Amino acid sequence: MATFVLLAAALTLAVIVALVIPLLRHSTGETAPAPWTALGAAGLLVVGSALLYASWSNWPWRAAPQADSPQSMVARLARRLEHEPQNLEGWLMLGRSYTVLQEYPLAVRAFERADRLSGGKSAEALTGEAEALALSDETELDGRAGRLIEQALTLAPDSGKALFLGAAVAARRGNLPLARQRFAKLLAANPPDSVRPILEQQIAAIDQKLAGASGTGAAMQQTPGAGNAGAPSPVVNVNVTLAPSLAATAAGGAPLFVFVRDPAASGPPLAVRRLESHFPQRVALSPSDSMIPGRAFAAGQQVEVVARIARSGNPVGASGDPFGEVTYHVGRDGLVSLVIDHLTP
Repeated sequence: MATFVLLAAALTLAVIVALVIPLLRHSTGETAPAPWTALGAAGLLVVGSALLYASWSNWPWRAAPQADSPQSMVARLARRLEHEPQNLEGWLMLGRSYTVLQEYPLAVRAFERADRLSGGKSAEALTGEAEALALSDETELDGRAGRLIEQALTLAPDSGKALFLGAAVAARRGNLPLARQRFAKLLAANPPDSVRPILEQQIAAIDQKLAGASGTGAAMQQTPGAGNAGAPSPVVNVNVTLAPSLAATAAGGAPLFVFVRDPAASGPPLAVRRLESHFPQRVALSPSDSMIPGRAFAAGQQVEVVARIARSGNPVGASGDPFGEVTYHVGRDGLVSLVIDHLTP
């Protein structure tokens, strides 16, 4: 835009010179030069052209500056922390921001930095690091992420996020009484209405398991994702193929991740499997493939099934990863074709 304005000013000046010089030059007759006429013509050209352009052009002169994108704001925060390396709250905010953007490895680094700055005394740093690890790879709940969560609960036994993740860790380890205790503590803390049904479902599922293990209520025993006697467990069946145009991008033995997610809710997938990348490949997912016990899909639910070739080996989508997705109605659809025909931006 600045270049255009300079060119327009230069052209206007040239026109002024062409018109004003004859008015200032002495003629061969008796007529005197007309300096005031020359100045008036010059002023009219400058002011008039400016007003006409401002009125008739489509340039958004009064448009408000566009808001920064989340990515640019996070990048600016990261640059600021380069000059404020001891800013604990800044590193915590950076970790939360990277988690929202699904940049889990960067989130882990930010929370690790916050943990070091706090001397291992920040429950938020520990929980945030554990969450980012688990979202990147759910098996981390059985290892490092699980240990971080237990440390966070020691520092902040009433932390909602630490309690929820801690209950999930206890359930994965088979410690159902401890898992129930933590879910019940969350429920007693008057959680939001959107969270209460999830906690109640978790507690009910654990109660059914405990009742079945003790030999009582066997007829009501039901594990997450399994139906009652005679009712088959819901299954998502897809036949994954790769578009020929993307065959070259999928070379190199990168793993294939197929996961089921709820399009109406955020959070970890409802089910996920890691497979070898060979096509065509038929994949069946069930509630037993869920990342968190009790958080699975059910019959009658409409879900999205995504297949992604993770060239970096990370289940989190990275730029250039081939992927495909399809809508699936659990309990109604049979084998559905899922074609990997897009690249992650």
